[in-house]
Amino acid sequence: MNNNERLYKISEIADIAKVNKTKVWRYIRDNNISERSMKGNAKLYSEHTKDVIIKAFSSESVHFATETKADTSRILLEQIDILKGELERKNDQLDKMQSLLDQQQRLNLSTNRQNEKLLDTTTNDTPSQDDRPLQNDDTDVLKPTEGNYKGKETKTPKKGLFGWLRR
Repeated sequence: MNNNERLYKISEIADIAKVNKTKVWRYIRDNNISERSMKGNAKLYSEHTKDVIIKAFSSESVHFATETKADTSRILLEQIDILKGELERKNDQLDKMQSLLDQQQRLNLSTNRQNEKLLDTTTNDTPSQDDRPLQNDDTDVLKPTEGNYKGKETKTPKKGLFGWLRR
């Protein structure tokens, strides 16, 4: 070993090559590069080894950068196509939901008009024969049936959902 020769730690080589220490360590391990000496727990490598490692990373990074840019642009274009398709499907769903909402609003308006007509006819007219079966309906909640009568009724009688129409 030359006393004048400078020795480099993995971290110093990584800083010079502008890569991660782990990458340098893996490169050394994969290529079976042996250290020149040890200083404590740190492995020291020669100037020549440092140059070889830096050269490997500089040529690899140029090739890797070009390859990465092409891959990245291809991936981004694929993602854009996927997102466009997804956006079209969402727009179709929104259109369907809008038409269903319009239909529901028309049905509500129609039902409200029918209810108003029924209210107007029942308040102004005397009860007809068609109204009497509603008053004598077997499903009236005021009358107990065989299966649900327990004796004394303590609950308040229910008039049903449309009980206000029967007045």
